[in-house]
Amino acid sequence: MIYLPPLRRLLLPAIIFLAIIVFYRCSFSASSFPSFILHPPSPPPEGIRVFVTDLQSELFAVVNATESHLIPSSRLYYDVSENGNVSNSTWTYQKPIDQPALKILWQCPVQANRYTNHIRLSAIVRNITQIPPQPLKPEKRVFWNPTIISLPYWAGNQYLVVSRIVTEGHHQENVMCEANVCFVGSEQDAKPGEKPCTEEDLELLGPAGGMRCASTPIALNVPPTPAEQCSGKYGTYVDVPGFHDPRVFWSGSGEPLMMVNTHLHPPLQDLLASSPMHPSLGPLKSYPTLTELTRNPPETRSLIEKNWLLFFPSPGESYIHYDLSYPKNTSARGRTFAKLLGNGFTTANLTDALELPCLLDTDATESDEAKRGGTWHQATNSLRLVLCERKDALCRAQAENTVFFAVIHRKFPNYLDLPLRYERHFMVWSASPPFSMLGISQHPILMTNETASGWTESQNWDDDAVNVAAVAHTKMHKNTTEPYGGKEYWAYFTYTVSIAYAWARTAMEEAGEKNVGFLDDEVVLGIGIDDKGQGFARVRAGELVQCLRACPGRADVGEDDG
Repeated sequence: MIYLPPLRRLLLPAIIFLAIIVFYRCSFSASSFPSFILHPPSPPPEGIRVFVTDLQSELFAVVNATESHLIPSSRLYYDVSENGNVSNSTWTYQKPIDQPALKILWQCPVQANRYTNHIRLSAIVRNITQIPPQPLKPEKRVFWNPTIISLPYWAGNQYLVVSRIVTEGHHQENVMCEANVCFVGSEQDAKPGEKPCTEEDLELLGPAGGMRCASTPIALNVPPTPAEQCSGKYGTYVDVPGFHDPRVFWSGSGEPLMMVNTHLHPPLQDLLASSPMHPSLGPLKSYPTLTELTRNPPETRSLIEKNWLLFFPSPGESYIHYDLSYPKNTSARGRTFAKLLGNGFTTANLTDALELPCLLDTDATESDEAKRGGTWHQATNSLRLVLCERKDALCRAQAENTVFFAVIHRKFPNYLDLPLRYERHFMVWSASPPFSMLGISQHPILMTNETASGWTESQNWDDDAVNVAAVAHTKMHKNTTEPYGGKEYWAYFTYTVSIAYAWARTAMEEAGEKNVGFLDDEVVLGIGIDDKGQGFARVRAGELVQCLRACPGRADVGEDDG
């Protein structure tokens, strides 16, 4: 006879066993692991691309790094004693003008306009439209200040565009779409992946074609971080919802990142994931949440901080470049940059104490009133550049021939102290700490169809031989006024928002290669027009960094560094 014990004898062990299972599942669920996971489950072959249907909700958690201040190591890139002597240097230095690898930067094959002092490049500014094929509804919004990155070859579309929307000023709004470029002319005029412009494309973009969203733009919504010092004249800023002036760019490790001017730095990881060439790595995320970046120590902060740019000297390192030196104000803090230590933590300023200012104040010697009163401002993200051509079989990236470059603006006001024009200059830095300032454009840069406010139409186009002839003929035979039968103003002013290497420079270009290029690679500039429009230009990198003025470099030992 078999004896079966009563079920109630198993009740207590069963409850204990169930509790252990529940505790195990809760304690070791996926959400409890760090968000930086090197080996998640392999995605399916077509699952590398993550689509987001709605970004209206607040997707990003916030990390506030306001007090994230760490004292930098005592062993930096240089040590300066009280008498100015340098010891224990961990880097070698040579003045920019004496470095053989940089000589191409000082060459100047283009003549500047005798009135405006601008250099005009052969590329044109073309339009961008957010109206996709077969739109769901009429589009009446006005878009401006586009920030652009090229997408990996496997993405399906060429570019990602984030644009601001013109509002009444009570809120800020930004939208995003994937976009493609259409071309006008023969097949020889087309770049990789471009298709001929349709009649509808030309109606929206104009006769030169341009860039068009492939689908309906998606609204971006980023939550605000705590505002600690929004008082006085900045007190109303707290009541204006939304972020503005976003900068989208690729990190040194191939992450798509976005930085906005409220000290935020969220990844666009929900938009792009890993590459099909490396599916086991998964979506690497340096910033799994919306992370506030800051300046340390706290007493060095301003009430308003904006337009920072990042350097990525290696896939595992990043630095924030806060300020350019400002020669007109002796009380200014000068050039500053710091190293990011993770989660928004930063060091204090790491700028070489003996670096001499590179930006010049020419107001005292400038006779043209239109060229006086400008102030320098950072404008775009940075790109890494190797100073030789990709097609050159002997071209190799080395420490001495690799630099960072970015657009900086010289901003000129009108009589109401409102922007009259933003002059586009290119600044070049060394590609390793302490990121020495190597050179800056001798002349402001214009595209073929751009004009500069502050001068007449005929003065703007004085570097155009055909226009000069038309003006001369009109003056001789007709009693008329500007533009004397020649070209007119193209725009009141333009503002360069972003720079990115163009799509498909190589057949199988990976995301990790998007932040580095060569002199013969094309760069796409995102350009805002009159605070009510947007465009882009595509220029060889070598044209952008030609005709630079060499920075003075580092003061000799014992030389006054002021």
